[in-house]
Amino acid sequence: MHSGAVAAHRVDVPESGRGAGPRPGGRDRAGAGVAACLDRGVTDEEALAELRRLRASIDNLDAALVHLLAERFRCTQEVGRLKARSGMPPADPAREAFQIERLRTLARDSGLDPTFAETFLNLVISEVIRNHEKIKQDGGSSA
Repeated sequence: MHSGAVAAHRVDVPESGRGAGPRPGGRDRAGAGVAACLDRGVTDEEALAELRRLRASIDNLDAALVHLLAERFRCTQEVGRLKARSGMPPADPAREAFQIERLRTLARDSGLDPTFAETFLNLVISEVIRNHEKIKQDGGSSA
């Protein structure tokens, strides 16, 4: 899909109070579900069912992340072509610093380790710059 929309793939949105992910205030719903099972002495069958449910949520989230990254890279390819045609450098240190700080804040506000978020974004930025350099070498026409 190249139209700017993310491909339609199943991503379950958990019911209120259920599913994986942080709650406002940083409390993890998935952890709460497992803790509730353990607190009431669940059977192995119940624990396995809860584990399958949690893993299905994780699988859906992983698929969503991959599709979002693909869409992000489609956008950055366009940026790379524009930069190459306009004679702009592949890297933009000021933009990168702004994005890193913005992502650290988003991570902190979401209960995610800001250092992890920065490490992840640095990996993405490195790949984007590598792609922009290739586009520049190819005269602005790399796909």
